[in-house]
Amino acid sequence: MSMKKRIRTLLLLLVLLNCTFLSAQDFMTNIPARKQTSLNSKWQVIIDPYDVGIKSWKALYKDKKPVEKSEFYEYSFDGGPVLDVPGDINSQLPELKNYESTIWYKKTFVAQKQSGKRLFLYFDAANYSTDVFLNSEKIGSHEGGFTPFQFEITDKIKNGENSIIVRVNNERQKDGVPATGYDWMNYGGITRDVRLVETSSVYIDDYFIQLEKGSKNVVSGYVKLAGVTSAQEVKVQIPEAKINLVLKTNAEGYAAVKFPAKLSLWSPKNPKLYKINISCESDKVSEEIGFRNIETKGTDILLNGESVFLKGVNIHEEIPQRKGRAYSESDGLMLLTWAKELGCNFIRTAHYPHNENMVRMAERMGFMIWEEVPVFQSISFDKEPTQQLMNLQLKEIVRRDKNRCSIITWSMANETPQSSKNRTQAIADMATLCRSIDNTRLISAAFNNIKYEGNKVIIEDELINSLDLIGINEYIGWYKPWFKSPSEIEWVSNYNKPVIMSEFGCEALYDNHGPSDVASSWSEEYMEQFYKDQITMLQRIPFLRGTCPWILADFQSPLRLHPIYQKGWNRKGLLSDKGEKKKAWYVLKAFYSKEKPVQN
Repeated sequence: MSMKKRIRTLLLLLVLLNCTFLSAQDFMTNIPARKQTSLNSKWQVIIDPYDVGIKSWKALYKDKKPVEKSEFYEYSFDGGPVLDVPGDINSQLPELKNYESTIWYKKTFVAQKQSGKRLFLYFDAANYSTDVFLNSEKIGSHEGGFTPFQFEITDKIKNGENSIIVRVNNERQKDGVPATGYDWMNYGGITRDVRLVETSSVYIDDYFIQLEKGSKNVVSGYVKLAGVTSAQEVKVQIPEAKINLVLKTNAEGYAAVKFPAKLSLWSPKNPKLYKINISCESDKVSEEIGFRNIETKGTDILLNGESVFLKGVNIHEEIPQRKGRAYSESDGLMLLTWAKELGCNFIRTAHYPHNENMVRMAERMGFMIWEEVPVFQSISFDKEPTQQLMNLQLKEIVRRDKNRCSIITWSMANETPQSSKNRTQAIADMATLCRSIDNTRLISAAFNNIKYEGNKVIIEDELINSLDLIGINEYIGWYKPWFKSPSEIEWVSNYNKPVIMSEFGCEALYDNHGPSDVASSWSEEYMEQFYKDQITMLQRIPFLRGTCPWILADFQSPLRLHPIYQKGWNRKGLLSDKGEKKKAWYVLKAFYSKEKPVQN
């Protein structure tokens, strides 16, 4: 290794270490299988538009109540509104529709200290900056709106009633991840489940059980225990495959896993999952895990050694009919059922990690998944804290979902500008970090950096050298008019790598009809012809291995200002805001009905 590479590797490790100090705590793997008490319910709230409650002179988290006759406080949870947790704030009260500031939440629970037991407060997600207080004491913070975080409260609870107060602020941050320029609804609040999780003193904290890269019959990974002071025995069992592995951890609780196994491999047509049991002397945990191999060979994507074409669609984590964030299993089922009806075998969770319950459901339903870190467009790549936050969010989502075989690619970013001096190196470092944690999947990103020369569209971006899979966002026929007939356009790539069209689309208002060649008509006919023309163009691309149009359903976007056709909605959905199918839906469904939509 050259000195330059050694220095870069050392700097990357230092960034990784710094990330741990930003994080609340490393959260435990497979939270659904843990012994837990749900804190989902109505929570008392205080709306704090100027974020004054955190100030020392206000100190709202102390939740003081007047005792003396002369005392009073200019806040109270009692008598105020209540909001559902989980649930975004913006869809629950009309006055919070476009609210971007602080909400304070309060919830009480009863607990008893138990010898030999540990207690954790676990949040599936809250958007965006979160401070958590237990019995008026701050126990930690978290930044990022789409990944879990936890705090151990074993030594902080008291017998009897305990009070949790949570400050959540969804104000867009210039140096945040994402930053300020995104066009989806900035749903704030405690948007996903909250749980009290109980473990033994020594518990199974983390594990990674997947097929070894390039193999169809060798499983590898690790098991990590927490709370150990000496070596412990660990068992890994797959009863259906007759696997009964006994391991010994080191003194830090880590045990490497590697064994041969004859397995039925997971695929969209056969989404096979095996029950995995992991146990130690004081703990056990089970879940269903699938096994598959994903790799590239030249411009091909190979699933279990066979060439596969990704028939995809982008999905926002939103229920359009409710005008709110999707959070429940029934919400996820509705979105995924739409995608299944469309003929998809692939989904892109745009532009952030979606709820764990939806990712698990997608795996059971046979969807391959592109999961993305919300490094969206104009991130502050020159700011070290932002780079740390990018890496932290990457670590968190890989930690949560690394055992989901349906995830075939981790996406580092979307539509980031080449003009940003530090952008290419920062995202390349993310890719290096990701491979150091998980080398079993593809690494990707979505680009809109393409050039037009005559009848040619040229893919060109230095960052592609660090990736396995190229995603291209192109809006020819919408943001860029058709400059040639779709049957004459040629795509050029100097990279011997597979390409998927990670975005393409145009806007139409459902049941609005007009000419098929006038974009400003916002008509279903224009959108229908757009999809036909796109398919004509896409079928001519020799290195194309997937399509993923933007987007499954219309979604709320305060940046969309047309008073007749948009009204605060992005109308690129194949479905309307009420779930109605536009004409373009049927064009894409017919395309996806073919075994191999693109012949290469």
